Amino acid sequence: MAGADGDDSLYPIAVLIDELRNEDVQLRLNSIKKLSTIALALGVERTRTELLPFLTDTIYDEDEVLLALAEQLGNFTMLVGGPEYVHCLLPPLESLATVEETVVRDKAVESLRKISHEHSPVDLEVHFEPLVKRLASGDWFTSRTSACGLFSVCYPRVSSTVKAEIRQHFRTLCSDDTPMVRRAAAGKLGEFAKVLELDYVKSDIISLFTALASDEQDSVRLLAVEACVSIATLLPQEDLEALVMPTLRQAAEDKSWRVRYMVADKFSELQKAVGPEITKNDLVPAFQNLLKDCEAEVRAAAANKVKEFCENLPEDSKETIIMSHILPCVKELVSDTNQHVKSALASVIMGLSTILGKDNTVEHLLPLFLAQLKDECPEVRLNIISNLDCVNEVIGIRQLSQSLLPAIVELAEDAKWRVRLAIIEYMPLLAGQLGVEFFDEKLNSLCMAWLVDHVYAIREAATCNLMKLVEKFGAEWAQNTIVPKVLGMANDPNYLHRMTTLFCINSLSEACGQDITTKQMLPVVLKMSNDQVANVRFNVAKSLQKIGPVLDSNALQTEVKPVLEKLASDQDMDVKYFAQEAISVLALA
Repeated sequence: MAGADGDDSLYPIAVLIDELRNEDVQLRLNSIKKLSTIALALGVERTRTELLPFLTDTIYDEDEVLLALAEQLGNFTMLVGGPEYVHCLLPPLESLATVEETVVRDKAVESLRKISHEHSPVDLEVHFEPLVKRLASGDWFTSRTSACGLFSVCYPRVSSTVKAEIRQHFRTLCSDDTPMVRRAAAGKLGEFAKVLELDYVKSDIISLFTALASDEQDSVRLLAVEACVSIATLLPQEDLEALVMPTLRQAAEDKSWRVRYMVADKFSELQKAVGPEITKNDLVPAFQNLLKDCEAEVRAAAANKVKEFCENLPEDSKETIIMSHILPCVKELVSDTNQHVKSALASVIMGLSTILGKDNTVEHLLPLFLAQLKDECPEVRLNIISNLDCVNEVIGIRQLSQSLLPAIVELAEDAKWRVRLAIIEYMPLLAGQLGVEFFDEKLNSLCMAWLVDHVYAIREAATCNLMKLVEKFGAEWAQNTIVPKVLGMANDPNYLHRMTTLFCINSLSEACGQDITTKQMLPVVLKMSNDQVANVRFNVAKSLQKIGPVLDSNALQTEVKPVLEKLASDQDMDVKYFAQEAISVLALA
């Protein structure tokens, strides 16, 4: 196609186009990814007349090639000559929007939505809107599902007669025989409602919403719940009770747990959309039911929303509602049989303390926190500890410290290394809240024990943790409590622990400053350059490179340079390499 006229400049294009026909999928994929290069070389005229028809005709390929093509075409506007020719991209994208693979269809719809904005209103009616109609009345469900995603982008910019046709097509798809199409329509219902005029929202959308929300397929009904949020925000307050609430009440008590789960998951958004009065009358009882649901997934989703729901309650009755309606349910969930439910609750329950204030927290919430700190599930204990800052603001952490300690110690020694890792990350936060005396007395030994953990990720995190603690408590504290213990590990028989000493020194040198680094840390590093294990020796070279900028020039020249020169002539290749790198970085050559 491209090499026929013997033009040398187009030879690479001929190769790329041959690759598009190649049997090897990877070559075809590479060629598609370079499609913009081919189009640039061909120029806008030949891209429109030759490349696009060629692509449209050859859309029978592996899904990954089609996916790449659908993505590329969305950025092709300038390569076909700008917005006035953008309609040339519609035929290949239309074909891609009807293929069997969902991912390809979705990407084609995404590209079509993108280029729809570049059509002028006239082109939109002449070229784009007929495409949407063809897809909406296609024989295969694949094309009809794709059409659902295109109505909302063309509706606002077409004439009123075309608008009426679009509304009619959308209505038809909402009652399509195929569940997949109804599901796609339900998924786009909220988006379509946002671009419609309010009268049509009331006359058309509400009836569609009601029908989809009582569809026989639960996968359709749960998508209608999502649309409910958008529809409720569009309607005036006085219409909500009659038009939306009956359907929402029905969804909150649906026989399928998936639908109830969706209501629980979207609860905060629904609450904002329907306003304070309906929240008090309808949503509070519905929320209580969801917190007591027979399915654990639903209870967990509702538990996740407890803090947000309580925050958004109307100010005048917030405390009353929480104390009399929500808190009794929360107390039951603390001892739920399912650990996911307890874990979800533990991640938000601390937030209630800021809403309820000091007295209520001490009287009602504190016993719950203490119960959760003793829970058999590590995630529950961890979620409580990770949200301690909320309680600290309200009642101070001292109230919890007696129960906190056993929980922290247990998590710190948990068999799962990820649990140990998570608690390390909260150590600096805890240290700041508990104060230096409490920390030294109770938690310091834990922090040192992590440095010799058998999992490298824990030793690494423990090193970072020490640095953060020194930043919090100061260099003098480090000199008295941390540095002597770290340096003591330099003589450990296990070479991994000796290396941990070096990693700690790398982290601590900057925080501790020049004096401590030169007088206490440097001699230990230099002594370790004679270690039997090559891994330790090359880490000595890396450490000297890291702490070099903290040292003064005298120490660098008289103490560091001779050791690095000795290591640079080591028998081990790696030791030599890192020593030479340190010499050049520190400019000691």
